[in-house]
Amino acid sequence: MVSGPVDNIILLADCYKSSHYKVYPPGTTKLYAYFESRGGKYPYTVFFGLQYILKQWLCGPVLTKEMVAEAKQVIGQVFKRDDVFNEAGWNYVVEHHGGRLPLRIKAVPEGSVLPTRNVLFTVENTDPAVPWLTNFFETVLVQAWYPMTVATASSVYRQLITHYLHLTHDTDEMAEYMLHDAGYRGVSSVESAALGGAAHMLSFKSSDTVAGTSLLQKFYGLEGVAGHSTPSSEHSTVTSWGRDRELQSHRHMLDTYHQGDAGCVCDSYDIWKCLEEMWGGELKELVLERGQRGGCVYLRPDSGDPKAVVLKCLEILGKAFGTETNKKGYKMLPSCVKVIQADGIDLHSLWDILEHVKEHGWSTGSVFFGAGGALLQKVHRDTQKCAYKVSYAEVEGKGVEVFKQPITDSGKTSKKGRLTLERGEDGTYSTVQHGKGDLTKPMACPPRICWYPSLRMAPSCRSTHSRR
Repeated sequence: MVSGPVDNIILLADCYKSSHYKVYPPGTTKLYAYFESRGGKYPYTVFFGLQYILKQWLCGPVLTKEMVAEAKQVIGQVFKRDDVFNEAGWNYVVEHHGGRLPLRIKAVPEGSVLPTRNVLFTVENTDPAVPWLTNFFETVLVQAWYPMTVATASSVYRQLITHYLHLTHDTDEMAEYMLHDAGYRGVSSVESAALGGAAHMLSFKSSDTVAGTSLLQKFYGLEGVAGHSTPSSEHSTVTSWGRDRELQSHRHMLDTYHQGDAGCVCDSYDIWKCLEEMWGGELKELVLERGQRGGCVYLRPDSGDPKAVVLKCLEILGKAFGTETNKKGYKMLPSCVKVIQADGIDLHSLWDILEHVKEHGWSTGSVFFGAGGALLQKVHRDTQKCAYKVSYAEVEGKGVEVFKQPITDSGKTSKKGRLTLERGEDGTYSTVQHGKGDLTKPMACPPRICWYPSLRMAPSCRSTHSRR
């Protein structure tokens, strides 16, 4: 395999960043910036993904003379002029720091759950000769928005499912397996799949996006795997048998994977006939026998109105296999068979389905879910309004608070001065501005979500000079 499209750190930034070193005030020796969620769809954020960005791009000796030469040529051609590129500045980093970036980054621990509008990490230069470095890498550092947003969304999915389990089921022990990540094919790149898949795995242990496990193993020290799956059919493995042999295709699936769980798609042709005559008839004994061995068959509809289809599937299977009533008075399918809905699932449709089956007397425990593009791709930087801003500078030996305050949008007003995240006596977290907090301490450690204790998250303070 060839290397990625970009392997030169100078080309990790928006081009206009290359022109900024000349336009800061003369005598500037320090720039200090921060990253936050300024609000957005969810009232809190789950912070995740910075460690990958640092290890992948910015830690250790990451710059060479050859990179500087390459970038000089590219940037010159981009701007169609030769007075923009900071050749001397980049060569200074190579010659005086061995290609390591003189930056200090402080961050909350990954997996932290914080209300929006709080500082998540800060960046500052440690060499007064290159203050512009602090803001140059905004582009790649801000890309933490993506894994952070997926991690946040997945935690909300988890809360919603757990809420309905508490309402309609006897326990919530199965919650961590009830939203399966099926988004690998629905994202823009393998890297997106790895980052989004890993972010989902902070809240759920069910995933087909194995790239997420690979990322956690390589960049977070995961031992083993973080997302589990089960042998499952797709439409081609059913329809290649032909319409007249659909029953044989399902029987073959059960015979081939005769132990443990199995998933079978049921809407290749007539889903109601498939459920009533095949799964509730010809194949019923095989399903019951599998259940006696501790296995379960997950039957998957994949078309139609999710809310209506899921309920009808439950009713058909309940009639065929019988139901039990749990302690909270809701119907349950036997443990050998479940419905899994993976088509059209986002937060709103999930909520609709859970409420609909509850209103019709069914426990949430009889339905599992999968999510694809809506989980890993239907997000953007403004989902959580993520921003990276300079808040402090030192110019000719004097500290200067740096901020924006647009009269057309007060929500974009940025923070001022050096920042600290601190925990109050009431247990809430807030960002202290103007350098009034204890700057010698690391960021406060808010509550964290992560179901894999082997993960090694980044320390709250890191210099990109690190050889780690």
